[in-house]
Amino acid sequence: MKKILKSEGMKAFAGRLASAYIWFVYKTSRWDVIKQEAPHEFIRENKPFILAFWHGRLLMMPTLMTKDAKAHVMISHHGDGEIISRAIQHWRLKSIRGSSSKGALAAIKEFLKVIRKKEIAVITPDGPRGPRMRAQEGVVRLAAMSGVPVFPASFSTSRGKRLKSWDHFLLAKPFSKGVIIWDDPIYVPRENKDGAHQKALREIEESLTRITQEADRMCGHIPVEPAETKPSQQTEIKVS
Repeated sequence: MKKILKSEGMKAFAGRLASAYIWFVYKTSRWDVIKQEAPHEFIRENKPFILAFWHGRLLMMPTLMTKDAKAHVMISHHGDGEIISRAIQHWRLKSIRGSSSKGALAAIKEFLKVIRKKEIAVITPDGPRGPRMRAQEGVVRLAAMSGVPVFPASFSTSRGKRLKSWDHFLLAKPFSKGVIIWDDPIYVPRENKDGAHQKALREIEESLTRITQEADRMCGHIPVEPAETKPSQQTEIKVS
């Protein structure tokens, strides 16, 4: 059974099924989209940016992109990552393999190439292992090195199941009332003067948490809370 689940055919089937499920949820639900004007203007003007959203709100991410958008998504190397990579292909999105724990430097280099081509970089700052809703340094390093803004975004739905995973993954259900919220762009300075990068990291984290909790409240749910962190989990940001 394990060999079947790991086979290329099964991965392809699972990816197509996941893509179809996202499409079905999106098409059967009523969506309120808040503050999408700025990122969509970037797309129309062929200007690159970084899209950031929490790992637990990954499901509906493909629907945030317009048909004209060219985006690349950071996907981890684990088995589920391969299925996600195949699923987003059906939404005309490409993947870059890496994470905060494995292949991070290589992924950042690939994202810099993407941004130089005026395309969009998509990152889950708390993925793939958490802590939940705690931003890791990769997003700030990429923003500082590229000079492009970070647009935080999130969603929630009235019908869905919050899984008992580390990220409290929201499995949206069809025939929902859905809310997608974009926040204002966050620019990260190249130089880390007076702790500017840590401040930017906190701003990104606070923005993502705020709009995620706002979306939950708008859909009638108790907002998900970030995981508690220990001082040892705070890292120094270095940009080279």
